[in-house]
Amino acid sequence: MKVFNGKSAAEDYMSNHTLTFSTPELTLMRFAFWLGDMVPDLKNPGQQMPRIMAFVEEKDFAPVAIVDDDKFVPTGAVRTMSDGLYGNIGEEAGSGSKFCSECGTKLSANARFCTECGATQD
Repeated sequence: MKVFNGKSAAEDYMSNHTLTFSTPELTLMRFAFWLGDMVPDLKNPGQQMPRIMAFVEEKDFAPVAIVDDDKFVPTGAVRTMSDGLYGNIGEEAGSGSKFCSECGTKLSANARFCTECGATQD
């Protein structure tokens, strides 16, 4: 795969040009024009090429793992809603449930906030 080595190009440009008078926008514009300058092609004598082509390298990258969107494997980075922080979002039946003091929505027994109106539960 051919890849542009921007770091090498920027270092080469900075080492050959004084930029103390320039604003960042002007520096970037001058750098872009510098990359577009025609220079002698070292591989083909008598030919010219844009300077940017001198900084294009051939690299071989390792294959990237394909993400399978059909399969979800939890990493454990996110706590589940049933851990008791906000209570269970789904309605629970039985003695382990209560009602919101503000709006009357059915909540889990360990809910600290109402999932509908956000009221703090006692």
